[in-house]
Order: sequence, then structure tokens, then C-alpha cells
Amino acid sequence: MSTRLGDLVERLGGRLIGDADKQVVGIAPLSDADASHITFLSNPKFRTQAAQTRAAALILSAADDEVVGPAYPGARIVAANPYAYFARAAQYFALLNAHVPVPGIHRTAFVDPEAQVSASASIGPHAAIEAGAWVGEDCVIGAGCVIGRNARVGAKTRFHPRVTFLDGCRIGERGIVHSGAVIGADGFGFANESGKWIKIPQTGAVTIGDDVEIGANTTIDRGALADTVIEDGVKLDNQIQIGHNCQIGAHTAMAGCVGVAGSAIIGKHCTFGGAAMVLGHLTIADNVHISSGSMVSRSINEPGQYTGFYPLAKNAEWEKSAVIVRNLPSMREKIRELEKNIKSLGEDKE
Repeated sequence: MSTRLGDLVERLGGRLIGDADKQVVGIAPLSDADASHITFLSNPKFRTQAAQTRAAALILSAADDEVVGPAYPGARIVAANPYAYFARAAQYFALLNAHVPVPGIHRTAFVDPEAQVSASASIGPHAAIEAGAWVGEDCVIGAGCVIGRNARVGAKTRFHPRVTFLDGCRIGERGIVHSGAVIGADGFGFANESGKWIKIPQTGAVTIGDDVEIGANTTIDRGALADTVIEDGVKLDNQIQIGHNCQIGAHTAMAGCVGVAGSAIIGKHCTFGGAAMVLGHLTIADNVHISSGSMVSRSINEPGQYTGFYPLAKNAEWEKSAVIVRNLPSMREKIRELEKNIKSLGEDKE
């Protein structure tokens, strides 16, 4: 389906320069766009390419428009944040072309008589909704999903196929949970007695706010006593592990394979690069940004960018560096001894 540029700008804002009646069908990269597409410029280093794109319209900042505008023949949409505008425009085109699930419960799904499912919700094949569960308006529960006893799914939340959402867990409105995610499995809680492990019952749940997206095969463990908490707007990529009793602050984002150990408290508006690790029982302040592959081994009290890994090197060079690091304690003692000797020589001269 296509839309008028004027309708798009009326919906999303921005300043349109050019033909408001031009019809466009979607968004494409600068290099691939044709006369039926919108494209966007969010990095000034691509200004030359933007001026040559064949797209019908270009989303760009006011600063880029001053440079690119005179050379580009198509329409322009000037926006304060072109990348965010692109994201919202992409959402709009996706909505225009999306398959709309039919409300109702598939004949192969199981819904316990004590569960409550909104008449506007769509329940897919072989889904199971257990006693006391509540599924809100316009929810989509994909094929093979499991919603446990007394779990709650807020309005307009979508579970892709094979999501497991266990007993007592809660998610707010407009959430997206991708296939294979497991929310509410037992946390890793054991007490050691004479060398044997005694399981600690995990009696908390998982509480998730509004507008949260959880990636494929990501796992969020239930709390031991209190709940694990994921606040509004959090974005979790694929294959992330969130341990029991963690708290993830609003609008924090984590890339794939991040691991957060139990009882860590992470602030709002943080970002974590892929494969970053956070040890348990730590506290991380708001607006902290952790580089990919970093290990957070202590609490962080101030916002900023933090990196904790050794730069990549050829193996032979890395082995030499490792030997030096291993010998640092003895080198430190030798330096201290030299400092004492030098001080002693200075005193003798006086």
C-alpha cells in the first residue's frame, strides 16, 4: 500500500519541501531507493550519496538540507532526528502492510475455563493458557505459546510463536516478545551444605512494564522472593540472560548475548554492547554505557562510557603481554625497593 508524503508528514511531523501528493510505498537505503521510496540521511559522511539517490523523498536534518538540498531533485522532509523519523516512518509502512490477526481462539488452543481472554485477542494454534491467566485487549498470542497460571498479559502485547510465560509473571501494554523467549523460569538459587547443593524455591515472579521488547531465546528468571523487574521501554536483544531479582531501569537497551547475574540493579537509559557481562549484586547508575565484551565487576556510580577488555592482538603478542601482567606483583615490589634505595642515596648525600 502507498501513502501521500503530505499524509505521512501530517502524521509524523517534520517540514516537507516538495510535492505533498507524491505517493510512496516504503523506505529503502540511499543506494537502493527508487522513485517509489523514501530514504534517509542520518550521517553527514553520506551527503554525496544522498544528493545522488533516486528516491522520491529524503529525510534529513536542517544542517544536511543546507548542503544536500540544492543538489537533490526530490522532496525533502526536514526533521530534528532523521534516524528516529525513519524508525517511525518504517513503523507506519509496516502497519499499512501488516497481516491483521483475526480475533478469537484457535480450535487447537487450550484455554482453561478459569482464564480470562479478551474477545479482541488472537490465540494461535496449540497455545496453552492456564487457570487464572489474563490476556488483554488486542493481544496476539502466537502458535505454541504457554501462559502460566495467574500470569497477566497487557493490551496490544504480542507473543511470537513458542514464547513461554510462566506462572504469576506480568507484562504491560504494547510489549513484543520474540520466539523462544522464556520468562519466569527458576532463578539459579542454591545453598551449599557439606558440599551438596540445596535448591532454594524461587517464589517471586517477573514484572515487565509497558513498551518492552524481548528478543528471541532470551531468558528472564523469576525472583527468589521478590520479583525480577523490567521497567518501561526496555529493549532486550536475542539470547540475553537476566538473572533472578535483577532490576533493569526504564529505556535501557542490551545487545545480543549480554548476561546479567542475579540481584544486579541497572539504572535508566543505559546501553550494553553485545556479550557484555554484569556480575551479581552490583548497582549501575543511570546513563551508563558499557562497551561490547566488557565485564562489569564492580558497581558504577557515575554516568559515562565504560570499557573493560584488553585490545585484540596477535596471539604471540598477547602471550608476551600476559607474561608481563602475571609478573606485575613482583615488578611492583622491585620498583618499591628501588624507590627506597634511591631515597636512601638522596638522604646520604644530604
